[in-house]
Amino acid sequence: MLVGAASSGSATPPPGATARCDDGTYSYSKHHSGTCSHHGGVAAWLGGSSTAPAPTADGGSSRTDVGQTVLLSPRTRTTHCRLGVDPDRSCSPGAYYSKLTRPVICSATFRTSSIRNVPESEKLDVEAEYGMKPGHYGRTLEIDHIVSLELGGSNDIANLYPERAPGYHAKDALENRLHSMVCTGAITLRSAQHRIASNWQALYKKVFGVAPTT
Repeated sequence: MLVGAASSGSATPPPGATARCDDGTYSYSKHHSGTCSHHGGVAAWLGGSSTAPAPTADGGSSRTDVGQTVLLSPRTRTTHCRLGVDPDRSCSPGAYYSKLTRPVICSATFRTSSIRNVPESEKLDVEAEYGMKPGHYGRTLEIDHIVSLELGGSNDIANLYPERAPGYHAKDALENRLHSMVCTGAITLRSAQHRIASNWQALYKKVFGVAPTT
């Protein structure tokens, strides 16, 4: 991956650039994994590079136009991330896709399998950023989306963090309920995204009436 500085005052990205980084530089990476990882994360994907085909059950492929990755707040660190119950916000602020709007995610034809694209290498990068030995931890840990795919979340590394069991099981239940609430109009999509990223345990208690088991 090559990263070049953005031209001052120019809104036109350089030829071949695939992403604009949060610090104003451009990435020419052909893969999502680790793109802009040392430049504050991805501020915007260019040229439709956020749209990726995914396998379907019949062995073919589907394509969902997800738009661009939008960070919920700047990603200011990519190493020495604090490992705990919640994501380190400076490393993992959460992110969503600009074109995964309420009508899209609430469509009867929408499937998260059409947008899920987190390669093993990206999961290992997340573990390394959090000071863990990159490897497989079985059911004790999951590299989880902060904003879930069913809520329009992005596959960008800024939206991933290592979450231990049983916490991720409780969060899964909240994500399913929030999806239903968004689709019935009980909560806005943007509010659900921000609130699950900022404090999912408090939101879980508000939604279910009891604290989650973490």
